[in-house]
Amino acid sequence: MRVRKGSARRRAKKRLFKDARGNVGGRSKLLRTVKETIVRSRAYAYRDRRVRKREFRALWITRITAACRQRGLRYSQFIHGLSAAGIALNRKTLSELAIFHSDIFDEIVAAANSDAGQTAA
Repeated sequence: MRVRKGSARRRAKKRLFKDARGNVGGRSKLLRTVKETIVRSRAYAYRDRRVRKREFRALWITRITAACRQRGLRYSQFIHGLSAAGIALNRKTLSELAIFHSDIFDEIVAAANSDAGQTAA
């Protein structure tokens, strides 16, 4: 007797169509197109989880750069001064300090500026 897939096939299709919800036209209605769409979407999701980290780091650096420029210092000088002063704060924290706690950021810039000047001389 020939065995058909029956409920297992229906379950598999249902899972695929559930993953493809929200897509337009055949991308959410036609099985072959749904499979291609899901493969592609998972590839983009994998890639973009890493891209998100890059984009946030770039945003933090842009914010720190703007805050340093307001205080008469270049970003590279600031980062060099931080390492010379032994201040180990990541860029996310520095960005938050520059935005919400400018008085603390001013102190950090002063420390970085004085140590950067000492190592250059």
